[in-house]
Amino acid sequence: MSRLFHPNRRHVLGGIAATALAPQGAVAAVGSLHDLPPIGMGTWLTFDVGDDPAARAGRVDVLRAFFEEGGKMVDSSPMYGSSEAVLGHCLAVLGAERVYAASKVWIPAVDFGPEQMAASRGLWGIGRFDLMQVHNLLSYEGHIETLRAMRAEGSVGRIGVTTSHGRRHGRLAEIIESDDSLDSVQLTYNMLDREVEARLLPLARERGRAVIVNRPFRRGALIRRLEGKPLPGLAADIGVRTWPQYLLKWVISHPAVTLAIPATSSVAHMRENMAAMRGPMPDAAMRRRMLDAVRAL
Repeated sequence: MSRLFHPNRRHVLGGIAATALAPQGAVAAVGSLHDLPPIGMGTWLTFDVGDDPAARAGRVDVLRAFFEEGGKMVDSSPMYGSSEAVLGHCLAVLGAERVYAASKVWIPAVDFGPEQMAASRGLWGIGRFDLMQVHNLLSYEGHIETLRAMRAEGSVGRIGVTTSHGRRHGRLAEIIESDDSLDSVQLTYNMLDREVEARLLPLARERGRAVIVNRPFRRGALIRRLEGKPLPGLAADIGVRTWPQYLLKWVISHPAVTLAIPATSSVAHMRENMAAMRGPMPDAAMRRRMLDAVRAL
């Protein structure tokens, strides 16, 4: 199980010191979130491997495959144990300029937000983040003020908020409606967790917010549920060969979704996931057929 990391002042200041040593040119050019490839990479659990050399080497291979398959956005958080440090090691090997860097501020004390973000920059080995998000709306009101100022001065590219596990949808809807400064929202969406279709996805689309989808496989539960079952015949019509591709293509083809960020520790699974970006994208009618086919199993 991944451990939750609660940064104290020593961790924060250590990250600031690391930032001073980070290569300042190693930053992806900031563009529109809507122009990113529709599949990014999450790091929750999968990159929390500490200092284990073999595990770190394996994560380098996973990130290399992600880049080779056309991936750009990588999403992490101070909450994810050693994930940011491991990710920084991988980027040092592969080149940080290849990544669209997205992380989060996750600390109750708003005054320590800038120091936590500086710590994250140091761990990643970058000069700035392309996207910085308020993680799970923790101390949202204070952190979003900080992020607006950072974006205005150019120290972050875009700003957003996140939720996960299908929680706090009412509050997220209020924020989307009232906060015109947001560039993105992150939420949970998959074939089992569809509550966001009713209000949040239409609202985000109406307001022009990029939508980043976490837990598209419900942490593997959907894949395990479908394992061993034959793919529906319609899968061939949309260029899908496996269940993970089927599930991902259904998510990213929603007109309000900008990209999904599945996490994996397997090179083969990474390449399999990225293939979902290719081939015909299902329209609304096909998406209904895809969902009906899964329900019938």
